[in-house]
Amino acid sequence: MPVGAALAACGTSGPSPAGGGAASAGGGSANATYWYLSTQPQEGIRTASVERFNKANPTAGITPTTFQNDAYKTKIKTALGAGQAPTIIWGWGGGGLRTYVQSNQVDDLTPWLNENPAVKDRLFPSSFGAATIDGKIYALPCEAVQPVVLFYNKKCFEQIGAEPPTSWGDIMALVPKFNEAGIAPFSLGGQSRWTNMMWLEFLFDRVGGPEVFDAVFNAEKDAWSNPAAIDALTKVQDLVKADGFIKGFSSITADSNADQALLYTGKAAMMVHGVWTYGSMALDGGDFVSGGHLGYMNFPPVEGGKGDPSNTVGNPGQYLSIYSKATPEQKEIAKKFFATAVLSDEEVKMWTDTGSVPIVNGADKLLASSKDAEWLQFVYGIASNAKTFAQSWDQALSPTAAEVLLDNISQLFQLSITPEQYAANMNAVIGK
Repeated sequence: MPVGAALAACGTSGPSPAGGGAASAGGGSANATYWYLSTQPQEGIRTASVERFNKANPTAGITPTTFQNDAYKTKIKTALGAGQAPTIIWGWGGGGLRTYVQSNQVDDLTPWLNENPAVKDRLFPSSFGAATIDGKIYALPCEAVQPVVLFYNKKCFEQIGAEPPTSWGDIMALVPKFNEAGIAPFSLGGQSRWTNMMWLEFLFDRVGGPEVFDAVFNAEKDAWSNPAAIDALTKVQDLVKADGFIKGFSSITADSNADQALLYTGKAAMMVHGVWTYGSMALDGGDFVSGGHLGYMNFPPVEGGKGDPSNTVGNPGQYLSIYSKATPEQKEIAKKFFATAVLSDEEVKMWTDTGSVPIVNGADKLLASSKDAEWLQFVYGIASNAKTFAQSWDQALSPTAAEVLLDNISQLFQLSITPEQYAANMNAVIGK
């Protein structure tokens, strides 16, 4: 599989103008437009890059607008269909980008990148996989590498006298111990659906290896019925039935960061989530991060499973495309923004300052001096040492299949369908 994009963080309700003065900087109809996701600290970094660009280009700037995750997905789809998309389209690559390409909605950036090799050569080579469709690059990778990891609250483990799990068996054994202590074993913002998906991504890999989802990605008939897939689906329902997740998880949203709050307040002991949550937990969690109470690790192996324990899921960056119907002037502004502002030295420092690893070659040299050096080096190691870094499912698949996927995952976690029913439902949309 191509190294993937995905599972982006999300936050306050949208849309809303970003950056105050930056929204109107540049004046005139020549302004390019740029939509991206809201949440702090990521939103602040994106907006600061736009503000710096507008200050350097006062007559031809960028007007930004922010949206929370689910609202953005709906809005960008509608805007593209109506011919009213922004000049710069923030996205996740993969299956969604493929649909844009098939509808001639985004420009081929390959010629421009060939003419500007310095732009391409400074980024992680692996980040271009989810930006490449049929051998051509339709998006510029940006921002930071974001694997999904298992976070845990050290105080909760101290309270019950236990060690972090080193296997799936350990996870299941910890569940009753935490429940007896009045602590939810795992936090989960299940209303958001994609948060549930991360569990299945890991379990499919740990049980059967990356080949199990590769078969789905490659549209092989009945791929979801693989025995390893049924085993993984069964295991996650076993965890639900054992009260492994906080009560009411299906009504908790990730957009509000409520799932993170459950972890840093000690109401839940563990959480499987993207590394982007580190910054917001550091920002909102009091001394949870600064006091050394946050633990983290790669998702543990499953006994007898075929997946390499180094494998991870998540994304090595996000992706910026140029709307094909933008004016020539707007497209030139976007390209100048790509070349001079995206992952500039100032932006790179902002990512590392908030506990993220930017996708710039040599970024590891910047990590040792950071206040979050231990965390950053952990993330860099997860990303660089993974034998397989799989693209998140809802981005690898087409938007049509992804919506069916998320609905069925939600039903699976609510125990309203069986693993076999899930597989049958998903087999019906393979390749669509």
